[in-house]
Amino acid sequence: MNASFSKWMRWRERNELGDTMKYPGIYAIALSDEDIASTPFTWRKEIIYIGMTNSKGGLKSRLQQFENTINGKDGHGGAVRVRFKHRNYNTLVSKLFVSVSHTECDVTSKKPSALRLMGKVAQQEYECFAIFAEMFGELPEFNDKKKSPKK
Repeated sequence: MNASFSKWMRWRERNELGDTMKYPGIYAIALSDEDIASTPFTWRKEIIYIGMTNSKGGLKSRLQQFENTINGKDGHGGAVRVRFKHRNYNTLVSKLFVSVSHTECDVTSKKPSALRLMGKVAQQEYECFAIFAEMFGELPEFNDKKKSPKK
């Protein structure tokens, strides 16, 4: 799975990933004191959230929902849990990094091939959960709803 992820990007620079952001896909968000920007994706304990989207707006839209939520609005459940623990937005985003894996697909199509690709995206998210759990013995902190409350 490593080969399909982008290099780690600073959270504030995520839109520099260009056209890949218009597609559905999966994303990993890491909270790190170390500057991991521009390094190849690796599975690391600092990954705090893994998510996916099959929405028409693609990864760009879903990550913007995450951004809006950590900045005080609602719209992304995992980000609400992040915001509950990390209340200082500027401190949080200075240590936040993201890596994405996109799937070129027309999410508005009802063709079997497009539906299979969208199903593959959902499957990839669960594969990422499994890899993380195998490596670290648990889900990323904010994917674990029992360990990370919203309020």
